Amino acid sequence: DEAVRGTCEDASVCKRFAVSVGYWKDPYIQYFVRQAKERKAPEINRGKLGCYYARVHGVSYLIKAFLRKTECNSQIVNLGAGMDTMFWRLKDENLLPRKYFEVDFPMIAARKIHNIKSKPPLSKPIMESHSGDSLLIDSHSLDSSRYAIVGADLRFSSDLEEKLKKHNLDIHLPTLLVAECVLVYMTPQQSANLLKWAASTFPVAMFINYEQVNMADRFGQIMIENLQRRQCNLAGVEVCRSLDSQRERLLLNGWETVRAIDMMKVYSFLPQADVKRIEGLEFLDEKELFEQLMQHYCICWASNDSSNL
Repeated sequence: DEAVRGTCEDASVCKRFAVSVGYWKDPYIQYFVRQAKERKAPEINRGKLGCYYARVHGVSYLIKAFLRKTECNSQIVNLGAGMDTMFWRLKDENLLPRKYFEVDFPMIAARKIHNIKSKPPLSKPIMESHSGDSLLIDSHSLDSSRYAIVGADLRFSSDLEEKLKKHNLDIHLPTLLVAECVLVYMTPQQSANLLKWAASTFPVAMFINYEQVNMADRFGQIMIENLQRRQCNLAGVEVCRSLDSQRERLLLNGWETVRAIDMMKVYSFLPQADVKRIEGLEFLDEKELFEQLMQHYCICWASNDSSNL
C-alpha cells in the first residue's frame, strides 16, 4: 500500500513539472506539490510528459462531454483522486456537477484536506460553491454541498458506498466514475467487485478508466520490472494484456457499452495546433520510445444508460 500511495506523489510531481514547462494550464497544482528543486527529475522525460499531456486532455474531454450531455445535473466520483485539481478547473469553467466526490486512502485524503484548509486559493472556491449548513471537515473527510473528499479503501466497495452515502451520494443522479491508474493496483477480483458495484448501483452511469495496456510484450515487461524495483506491484496487470481484455473486463462486470483506445490514438485526436505547440517545448530525440510508451496506456469508457442519454 505504501508503494501505491507513493505513485500519487510521482504523478503530482510530473504534472507540476509539465504545467511549469507549459504543456497545459493548471493554476491549482502548485498548491498541492512543490516544484522539484532540479529542473527535471531524471525519471521525468519528454515521453512521459507527452503521455501525461494526452492523458489529461483525453480524460478532461470525456468528463466535459458527460457534463454537457447531462447539463451538469449529475455527479462525479473520482476514485483514487490523489492531488487531482479537476474540481477547481471545472468551477472556473462553470461546469461543476451537482456534486463532485473524491476518494483515496485516508492518509492521502488527510494530506489533501490539510492543503485545502491552509491555502485560500483552494478553500475559497469550495466555500463559494457551498450552500446550506456549515461545511463539515475533519482530518480524513471534507463535505460541502458541491465537493467532498472521502478517505476509503477502494478494495472494499460496501465500506466505500456507506461513506459516499454519508456524504450525500445520490444513486439516482447520472454518475460519472473516473479511475486513473487505480484498478491495476488491485487484484482482478477486487477491481471486478468495484466495477460490478458501480454498474449495479447507478441506473445511468459512465466509467472512465485510464490504465496500462499491451503489458504482455517486452516493453510491458520492462515497465513491470521497473515498478517492481520500487516495491510497487501491479496486482491487476493480467487484465492489461490488450484493449480486448480491458473491454472484456468492463462488459463482464455489468457495463453495457464499452470503448477502448490506446494513448497514441488519443494523441492523434488532439487539436494538431496544440500538439505542434507542445512538441516544440522540448526536443524529443526518441520518438519511437514515446510511441511505444503511448501504446502501453489506454483510455476505456463504459456506460449504462437506462434514460437513453
